[in-house]
Amino acid sequence: MTDARDPLETTDDGVDMTFSERRHDELTRASGSTEADAAPRITTEDRGDGMTRIDVADTAAVRPGGVDTED
Repeated sequence: MTDARDPLETTDDGVDMTFSERRHDELTRASGSTEADAAPRITTEDRGDGMTRIDVADTAAVRPGGVDTED
């Protein structure tokens, strides 16, 4: 029997969940958490030249960098 799932999405610990399923479960398990807590925080783009661009998703609630303050 062959596992047709993406090898980057699988683990070898006997739990039948993909990485994405585990991430979602982990981020929505706490009381008070919402689906927004499990929303992707990054986007990736395969440029076709062996390079992958990684950006913070537009929908990310928290972004890297300093705090914008108005004086």
